[in-house]
Amino acid sequence: MTDWVRESLHPDYAQSLRVDRLLYDSETEHQRLKVFENATFGRVLTLDDVVQTTEGDNFIYHEMMTHVPILAHGAARRVLIIGGGDGGMAREVLRHRSVAHVTMVEIDAGVVDFSKTYLPMLSQGAFDDPRLNLVIDDGAAFIRNTAEKFDVIVVDSTDPIGPGEVLFTDTFYGHAKRALTPGGILVTQNGVPFMQGGELANTMRAFKALFADWGCYLASIPTYAGGPMAFGWGTDGDARHTPLDVLDQRFAASGIDTGYYTPEVHKAAFALPGYVARLMP
Repeated sequence: MTDWVRESLHPDYAQSLRVDRLLYDSETEHQRLKVFENATFGRVLTLDDVVQTTEGDNFIYHEMMTHVPILAHGAARRVLIIGGGDGGMAREVLRHRSVAHVTMVEIDAGVVDFSKTYLPMLSQGAFDDPRLNLVIDDGAAFIRNTAEKFDVIVVDSTDPIGPGEVLFTDTFYGHAKRALTPGGILVTQNGVPFMQGGELANTMRAFKALFADWGCYLASIPTYAGGPMAFGWGTDGDARHTPLDVLDQRFAASGIDTGYYTPEVHKAAFALPGYVARLMP
């Protein structure tokens, strides 16, 4: 019988992925890591049997969490990534030649080490880029204590259970805002609103209290099942309203080739279906 990994993140819904070949299965101090191959999605990384990223569809998630804030900002030089131990987020940020420095804070060194070995196609050499400063630390502790300032902060967290839970608190978001430069942008992973509406609503309540411009945008990622995924957006600037022609110019100048992101998709991603809009405070 073929092996399957069953993800039961939600109480009333599950998804399964066939395991064609198990490559890695180990417990770290924080979580159980697995990497396996699947004919459709390529290599798949799970933490405690919850899909984190896949070789096949990770580009959607990583492109939308990086290119949207960076191209909207237009002058981002310093970027902070909280989480992202597989290196995919750093990969996309570092494709912007205009970005001079990236700090990446990952709580679990084991995730980085085995991602370099088993998921090198995700980082594509990002860990060797001299612009990257990798810090092994708790993201909440780092953001609380840092005196550095960043133009864009990307919170590439796991779901708000276990080690990732602290990254969804009002206090964490407040510290993140303090670490932004004037006009800086904070983006967060906020799950699938149809299945995890409370998660998005709670973040949006915090963002409304903190930022002049707050909200979320959407992207459809096959293995984050249950509908489109939401990304929180918070800033005191007006980057959300960057005109399409300006985004076109910035995207063309970047020379980046994407599989999902386009300036048109960027603008359209902020248009929310009714059921998502009703989650806004």
